[in-house]
Amino acid sequence: MQQQPQLTFWQHLDELRTVIIKIIAAVVVCAAVAFCFKTQIFTLILAPQSSNFITYNVINNLISTLIPNSEPIKPFAIELINTELSQQFILHVKISIYVALLITLPLILILVFQYISPALYKTERKIGVKLLISAYSMFIIGVVISYLVIFPITFRFLATYQLLPNIVNTINISSYLSTFTSLTLLMGIFFELPVVCYILSKANIINYKLLKQLRKHAIVVILTIAAIITPTSDIFTLLLVSLPIYLLYEFSILITKTKKV
Repeated sequence: MQQQPQLTFWQHLDELRTVIIKIIAAVVVCAAVAFCFKTQIFTLILAPQSSNFITYNVINNLISTLIPNSEPIKPFAIELINTELSQQFILHVKISIYVALLITLPLILILVFQYISPALYKTERKIGVKLLISAYSMFIIGVVISYLVIFPITFRFLATYQLLPNIVNTINISSYLSTFTSLTLLMGIFFELPVVCYILSKANIINYKLLKQLRKHAIVVILTIAAIITPTSDIFTLLLVSLPIYLLYEFSILITKTKKV
């Protein structure tokens, strides 16, 4: 272990306070900057409300390639409405904070790791760095997949679904953003499954044989968790969220089988 002066409890507490202050300052500054880029950020977030979104174009191209004589997906543009006086401003602030947290996440991880690293051995620090990089990368992959696949398909299905032609869907902006942020955050967290399984396997708590034996139970657990935490209650979103989680479970089996960092 690296030789360093022994710090008292209050010195550790003071260092922790410094870390927290740095994190809060970084998030506040980044949120203020994000607040100023309202048009760019909300244009990006609200892009799936139109049939011009990249995911819908890709689906159309795939359908036309696989089924040459098929009709493309009908163009659509879902109207978003606001029903409360202060809602748009509050949503603007919330989204600015979410964007700030997403952007500053690498800095937050670095500051936290720097705080705890003196207590680790050199090999543990190397492994910790790789695990942090892996965890952040998997989180971002989950966020991107949610933005490009999970949310657009879910929104397209639910927002254009009609019981009768004369019943028009007008979606509240808060409902849209709530579903968007929830799905995005949840998919980012779910994509940490391989990293968590790897850590548990290194600690000899689980192994790939156990994960294979529990595969059927895992499917039930995945469906149950997806049903509880998905912001919508429809079976379509449930299956759409559950599928990538199950694939992550299978990937976790491969990861724990190799057990190499």
